[in-house]
Amino acid sequence: MGTPGEGLGRCSHALIRGVPESLASVEGAGAGLPALDLAKAQREHGVLGGKLRQRLGLQLLELPPEESLPLGPLLGDTAVIQGDTALITRPWSPARRPEVDGVRKALQDLGLRIVEMGDENATLDGTDVLFTGREFFVGLSKWTNHRGAEIVADTFRDFAVSTVPVSGPSHLRGLCGMGGPRTVVAGSSEAAQKAVRAMAVLTDHPYASLTLPDDAAADCLFLRPGLPGVPPFLLHRGGGDLPNSQGALQKLSDVTLVPVSCSELEKAGAGLRSLCLVLSTRPHS
Repeated sequence: MGTPGEGLGRCSHALIRGVPESLASVEGAGAGLPALDLAKAQREHGVLGGKLRQRLGLQLLELPPEESLPLGPLLGDTAVIQGDTALITRPWSPARRPEVDGVRKALQDLGLRIVEMGDENATLDGTDVLFTGREFFVGLSKWTNHRGAEIVADTFRDFAVSTVPVSGPSHLRGLCGMGGPRTVVAGSSEAAQKAVRAMAVLTDHPYASLTLPDDAAADCLFLRPGLPGVPPFLLHRGGGDLPNSQGALQKLSDVTLVPVSCSELEKAGAGLRSLCLVLSTRPHS
């Protein structure tokens, strides 16, 4: 069946992209909120990179910011990675499609097998794809359509791939995520709970579930570092961002909790999992 994949395997590398000044002009999910503080967003991004490198022990690869790609830091939407295969996505927004070029090159340089989405009728944002270590769930949302989900299934044939309807403006991974190898965490909104119920019907695997007060708290990253003897980590939104969910997260006793903030980046539509790609294969030297 292959080794567990992105976010669930023994990860060695993380890929991020720097924050351009043009991000400050983006009106994303933060419409109606105060204007984005660029300096604060850049500090949050720097702290995230530091946590990935120093706390989680990953080799950090950072693409430079590009002013022509204001949402370039949200590179989690540009690829779906499992083992040594990277599916380069076709984002719903045409303006975001050039973002995949730098990510493609970086992943090629790391020795991953690249699969392209050649169908112009397909749309797929990477943050609509949840890999549990056993199977894939693909959210059918504003951002991702059936054809995009079919290409995920065609690319990763060793795993079951199921589709989950996602209502509202969210991506699937903005509603639920993996809090451990067999634990699904989900927000408390009706959209999040509906997605989890659909997943429970579709799967053949028994997952524990944990409901968090905030949907955004379920947008987390579970991984096992490549270092032997190191327990798994859960990178999650911290108490400064989402204080109401911290008590529930403490119930995940089998992981080391690593909090991080992205409240400023969130104003441009960024979620935690959109800000990095992690590789569970050791790239070729």
